[in-house]
Amino acid sequence: MSNAQNSSQEPRWAGEFLGLPETGAASMASYPRRIGALFIDWFVASGIGMILEPGNQWVVLAVFVVLHFALLWLFGTTLGKRVFRIQVVQLGGAPIKLYQAAIRAGLLGVVIPVIVIDRDSRGLHDKLAGTVEIHM
Repeated sequence: MSNAQNSSQEPRWAGEFLGLPETGAASMASYPRRIGALFIDWFVASGIGMILEPGNQWVVLAVFVVLHFALLWLFGTTLGKRVFRIQVVQLGGAPIKLYQAAIRAGLLGVVIPVIVIDRDSRGLHDKLAGTVEIHM
């Protein structure tokens, strides 16, 4: 089936239209894993934020965004993503670049782009950054 014919249809699996496999390494990371990773990353940021300035959730958010940016740029994964074996890569599989980590982390801090998803189950933050979350 050609891309033109398949473009109006729903994907059979998350990441199909991106050329990702249905299962296994390099397949799209599932929502439960992504949400689990997010909770771990927020927990770590909360701990650091509470040490820096107890009770200030803006500091927690800033720590979360900075950690997300730095760890994604340096390692392609965060602490939570590592636990759930998720990696963030460019479309095509290359490591993400500095500007992609910055776009993704900044939009993640705004929250709304994260809940706007496309038919391949990518959040707007991933779409705008040109990235995708895959299984390691």
